Amino acid sequence: MPTKRRGPRKAIFDPVHGVIALEGVSLDLVGHRAFQRLWGIRQTGLAHLVFPGANHTRLEHSLGVYAVVRIMAERLGLDDASADRVAAGGLLHDLGHTPLSHTLEPTLREVEGVGHEARGRAAIVDGATAVVGGGTGPSIAEILERHGIAPKSVAELVDPSGAVPLPLLRAILHGAIDADRIDYLQRDAYYTGVAHGAIDAVRLLDTVRATRSRLVFAEKGRHAVEGFLVGRALMYSSVYYHKTVRAAEVMAQGAVERLPGYPEVARPLLDGTDADLLVGLREAGGRSAALALGLLERRLHKRVVGWRKLTRSERAGLRRLARRPAERRAREEELADRIGAPSGGVLFDLAGLEAREPKGEDWSEVGVAEDGRIVHPFRMPSVWRSLALRPPSVWSASVYVDPRFRAVAERRIGRRAADVL
Repeated sequence: MPTKRRGPRKAIFDPVHGVIALEGVSLDLVGHRAFQRLWGIRQTGLAHLVFPGANHTRLEHSLGVYAVVRIMAERLGLDDASADRVAAGGLLHDLGHTPLSHTLEPTLREVEGVGHEARGRAAIVDGATAVVGGGTGPSIAEILERHGIAPKSVAELVDPSGAVPLPLLRAILHGAIDADRIDYLQRDAYYTGVAHGAIDAVRLLDTVRATRSRLVFAEKGRHAVEGFLVGRALMYSSVYYHKTVRAAEVMAQGAVERLPGYPEVARPLLDGTDADLLVGLREAGGRSAALALGLLERRLHKRVVGWRKLTRSERAGLRRLARRPAERRAREEELADRIGAPSGGVLFDLAGLEAREPKGEDWSEVGVAEDGRIVHPFRMPSVWRSLALRPPSVWSASVYVDPRFRAVAERRIGRRAADVL
């Protein structure tokens, strides 16, 4: 970590990384209202309903990414300007998240037509205040400029839009093994208690190198890389795609989608915190309030049918529903009527379709030094390549129902995907 002092310095005690030192631009950014909003957003959405310890927040994770970035910057020998720029990107990379983190990402894309990365870009470059509920004080752009950092250069690291002048900085935040994943896999394993998700971050960071603007790992770090693959695979299957976690997440999405006046009325709720969202849903009444109350009282929908394998036509039909949320909701309501359930009594979980076709994780580019040259162990068929490409969910799609109607749903909803299309 750079030793140059730049004015006031504060230390934060973190259970994953130990002491995290903040000074200069990082100290000013942490105090901004947009960053402080992340205190109110759980890192793992609704996973605490299955793993009671999972109450950690996006703010904690963002500080953790910052800490990892600083270590990587030192290992890679970055100059102070580059280190400050990518560290700012690490702090701000989750600025645009909605309440409940990734749970409402599909809703965000329907309502605003963008993902959380683009919202983060807007908050950094345009000084957008919608995502932080207004307030006074300098914008994030003004803070960055005050410290000699161009806001657009940080926004490009948070939400890459094309060729990046310094691809190494981008690789630190966006890659198969990057600062973001190194933190959240450790942090989520720690707070959920899922010990088999732990990774050897110390070894990974000690052996990280840069070759042709790419991150690679020294030969002695190969086992840590392989262990990272194991931890990642187990966390996705046992936590992020746990069937009960998915039940809660589709209920939250279903509650927002059934707000009177949706989608316009959902915009302000997507700008708040988890608590703001749940209060707004309760105050809206109707089925939105009923679904929200089910989450608060942990009366969750139950999966009545799921599909691991699909025919070509079934997959095409389900992907169409995933791309057309209004059509998917109409089909949910038709099935609810079939079993006599109220609106939102039947909900589709189509996240597995995308999970089985992952994007943005090019494991073939992960390099490891071996006998003086860089090899790519995940390009050729092997047990490790199979693990890297392993779908995080064994279920391509599922149907969840209000538990009061589970028995009738099992009788009246067919077992084949074609029966619900």
